[in-house]
Amino acid sequence: MVSKAFKEMLASKQFITAPGVFDLVSAKIADRTGAQAIYMTGYGIVASYLGQPDAGLATYTDMLDRAAAIADAISKPLIADGDTGYGGLLNVQHTVRGYEKAGVTVIQLEDQVIPKKCGHTPNRQVVATEEMVNKIRVASDARSSRDFLILARTDARTSFGLDEALRRGEAYFNAGADILFIEAPESKDEMKTIGAAFDKPLLSNQLHGGKTPILPQKELKQMGFSLAIYPTVGLFAAAQALQNVYNSLAHEELVTQPLYAFDDFVEMIGFQKIWDFEEKYADLLQEEVPAG
Repeated sequence: MVSKAFKEMLASKQFITAPGVFDLVSAKIADRTGAQAIYMTGYGIVASYLGQPDAGLATYTDMLDRAAAIADAISKPLIADGDTGYGGLLNVQHTVRGYEKAGVTVIQLEDQVIPKKCGHTPNRQVVATEEMVNKIRVASDARSSRDFLILARTDARTSFGLDEALRRGEAYFNAGADILFIEAPESKDEMKTIGAAFDKPLLSNQLHGGKTPILPQKELKQMGFSLAIYPTVGLFAAAQALQNVYNSLAHEELVTQPLYAFDDFVEMIGFQKIWDFEEKYADLLQEEVPAG
């Protein structure tokens, strides 16, 4: 279900932190933290679900299935990567309606050509401004609730410079976008320029290992950003932990790395609901057991 809380947080000027999640375990763990929202990262979903790079290989169905499952598993507002809308204007309409119905609160749409690429990798190309403007207009009209928000991303900074990215940002806001995401600024000065250019909600992509400086949330807010996503931090932390423990096992060593406690994981993943069900319907479950 679309969350009204996210729009209220934006209106109140509360800074929103959204850790990136890439599967249902990471989503459940992030949901138990003090973060205000959760970000479904396309980079992480494609890697964990398909074992492939984020290079336009995931389909609308792939991403919608993951978004619906994550939205159902969490209580916080979900920001979900919708790539380019998976086609032309009719596809964008279909994508927006699908994501909203799935329980996503904010859909991210970007102005790359198809197939798109991760925003911090080379050789990205963008469509004409008017093509993206038309997509945003269709996306804005397609939603059934104004609590479902449109996050417009431009990748023009890398190909055409910051001035072009700022011009596109203004056009995207005028077309109906609720939040703007200028991808891959490469310095604090560029980030300050972005923050000073708009008196509307701005997102900072705090991608660990990427081109953009990783800054304290307080500093991001002072620059003019309203929220920050952290797409890769959970994915990379999990990958490093897995590499460490698997290497230990492969070398016939005892695992000494910190592990999530078994009992805590059992509780987090929801076994108590199963036990409650079994207790409530014990008599009925006994009837399912074949006679000996």
